[in-house]
Amino acid sequence: MVTTLALVPAQEEAHGGGGPLTVEGGLMLWTIFIFLLLFLVLKRYAWPQVLGAVEAREKALEAQLAEAERNRAESARLLEEHKKLVADARASAHELLVEARGAAERERAHAMEKTRQEQVELLGRARREIAEERDRAVADLRREAVDLSLAAAGKLIGERFSSDADRKLVENYLATLEPAR
Repeated sequence: MVTTLALVPAQEEAHGGGGPLTVEGGLMLWTIFIFLLLFLVLKRYAWPQVLGAVEAREKALEAQLAEAERNRAESARLLEEHKKLVADARASAHELLVEARGAAERERAHAMEKTRQEQVELLGRARREIAEERDRAVADLRREAVDLSLAAAGKLIGERFSSDADRKLVENYLATLEPAR
């Protein structure tokens, strides 16, 4: 088998067949001619369309990049606007909270003041009622004392005192006794 493989290259050299490294002039000319012909056909018909497609793709990419830049700028603007709105909302909420606390404090102070006023009024009314009751009780006690004095004096003298003059006399006497207390 080794002998048959060694014979194949020897036979090709003898017939003029070349290997991959042999240069053949006619084949080279036809290859160059076909290459140039194919180059001219491609340059004439395919190259403008390939370049047009590449340029269209390049313009589309530039348009997408410009659109992306506009979108990025718009997003940045919206983000800043959103941050500003959030900051405004926080400030507003804080202001409302402070205002609510102040209103609650004012309302509490108002309620306390109203309660104090009601307490003072109630205490004053109670004192007036107590003074009126005391004055009524003193007046009743005086009448009783006058009646008892007149009854006691009547028993001592033996007759009944019932005139208004007698009553006035006893009341005046009792009135003179009060400052001595």
